[in-house]
Amino acid sequence: MNTNDLKIFEAVAANGSFTKAAEAMFTVQSNVTARIKSLEDEFNIHLFTRTSRKVELTAAGETLMYYCKQISHLVEEAKKDLSKTTQLLGQLKIGCIETTMALNVPGMINQFTDAYPDIELEFQSANSGDLVTNVMNYKLDAAFVAAPITLPGLEQHQVKEDQLVIVTSEAQTSLKHALENKPVKIVVFDQGCIYRSRLESWLSSKGIINYKSTVLNSLEGIINFVEAGIGFTILPAGLVNQYYASRKLKTFAINKELGTLNTVIIFRKNVPQSRALKAFLEMYSPKEINHELV
Repeated sequence: MNTNDLKIFEAVAANGSFTKAAEAMFTVQSNVTARIKSLEDEFNIHLFTRTSRKVELTAAGETLMYYCKQISHLVEEAKKDLSKTTQLLGQLKIGCIETTMALNVPGMINQFTDAYPDIELEFQSANSGDLVTNVMNYKLDAAFVAAPITLPGLEQHQVKEDQLVIVTSEAQTSLKHALENKPVKIVVFDQGCIYRSRLESWLSSKGIINYKSTVLNSLEGIINFVEAGIGFTILPAGLVNQYYASRKLKTFAINKELGTLNTVIIFRKNVPQSRALKAFLEMYSPKEINHELV
């Protein structure tokens, strides 16, 4: 075993694919397969479960990943101490729910890269459930997701609080008017989206269980469909006011219980944090995030 074998192992786990891991490591798939088999033979364990669609860590693979992160951390510390440099290097993969990506990420990238120009930031957007899974599976270093998060393997810091509003076309005179359509029509992201879940809960609180959903995979698409009167949606008021104030839309407040959404940043517990991740978390500590992102 050598450190390159462990890097290949981490690449397979991060990409969920031997082929993609080979591309990320600038090698061929046969070499990735051979190195993983070598590790499995050395430890006499199976590191991954393999199906035609995905590759996932086994329980033994999770254990090895824990030690990989410790080894990577120690190597990073050794390089820093021996080089006598304070320069921060590395790569971070950060996940965001769609609205955080649209509203906050451009400013975050500018702020962080100005302070740490040699750290490469990669952002990925997905629903909260997928982001949590990707952090747990070591595919993301951290993620901004909707609270609450109760998994014991994750640590979370409060980021900000949003007020959600119902968003309709300009033609709607009231929420009551919007709910009079039969069937009620909503425009939402796919299953797993926290906004869709909140909207469906709100409809249920109004006694509405039958409705027609138009599912889109982009925020801009949802805004366009709502503006066209195809249905209504639910989004953070700050997002609508900042980016879509000039559009032909109306917003309506809802009750505090369903209308308050807390965003947290999550990352794995009990895994040594790289200096790059520490710098990111320090910059976006609760106090700093509340000031910068609200």
